[in-house]
Amino acid sequence: MQTQICEINGQSLKMAKHILESEGAVAFPTETVYGLGGDARSDAAVAKIYEIKGRPSDNPLIVHVHKDYDITQLIYDEQTYAAALRKAFLPGPLTLVYNSKGRVSSKVSCGLNTLAIRVPSHVGAQRFLRYVDMPIAAPSANISKHISPVSAQHVYEDLQGRIELILDGGRCSGGIESTVCDVTGEYPVVLRAGLISVEMIASVVGRCEIYIPRGGEQVRSPGMKYKHYAPHCKTRLFDASELPLAVSEFERLSAEGGKIYVLCSEDIKNKFPADRVLNLGKTEHEMAANLYELLHEGEKCAETIIAILPKKKDGVMAGVINRLSKACADK
Repeated sequence: MQTQICEINGQSLKMAKHILESEGAVAFPTETVYGLGGDARSDAAVAKIYEIKGRPSDNPLIVHVHKDYDITQLIYDEQTYAAALRKAFLPGPLTLVYNSKGRVSSKVSCGLNTLAIRVPSHVGAQRFLRYVDMPIAAPSANISKHISPVSAQHVYEDLQGRIELILDGGRCSGGIESTVCDVTGEYPVVLRAGLISVEMIASVVGRCEIYIPRGGEQVRSPGMKYKHYAPHCKTRLFDASELPLAVSEFERLSAEGGKIYVLCSEDIKNKFPADRVLNLGKTEHEMAANLYELLHEGEKCAETIIAILPKKKDGVMAGVINRLSKACADK
């Protein structure tokens, strides 16, 4: 199969709709990462997404729709605070988990009675979703557990020969996946941290909690259970409080002749040689936007990436630390 990268225009959108109506999959941009989309109503299309990615079959998907799509076709909108969250943050990098009406493939939610829905703010994503006018089930457009893609080229490197079409919408501005928030209970519960923080949600609706996993419970959101976002090279992970240990590890591995790079925030980059630093940046939004780009860059030149967690742990940084920990902690 030949994979094409096309700018988003009338011709490529027509091609995308034809592929989707034929139960195929198309990669498309969002403000967070690129998604691998298929018709959420089709068992065959959803199964194809899992097959292309090599994704575990018990890891749910998110359904993407355009901003004027009537989501009550798909879900029960039972909590009044959910409307306040939609008004405050959508379109944007927030996924809300509702009770499902069962109008999409059961494979999307892995048999659960809930459905995660997202309304991306990316102009190209909105144009694509409005043109095809169907609920699109879409995880990130990469091989399962590899670094999420923030450019069309990243998608091509992972999925060349597996899909027909990548819609190119430029580099993603957000950089990490959407926040996933369960809105089926009395108050919202964050299942996966992202660019919309717990604090931001609480400021709108008064209360927001963070989900605490229970042993043996089936996950209700992607990104909760399996190792994700990992580069192909070796990694080491250190907390900010362990900076002296990270410096020692860098010196030890470098002395052995290895190509060692350090992924860290702006404030500690001077502890390492400038040509071996992958600089996340200063602010939490810079770090989120740069994370996957730098992991992709690092795996191409490093034998080992030494990752150092930023000092700040709350707000948007909770999402950055979540991704960085899942990418590097176990290698």
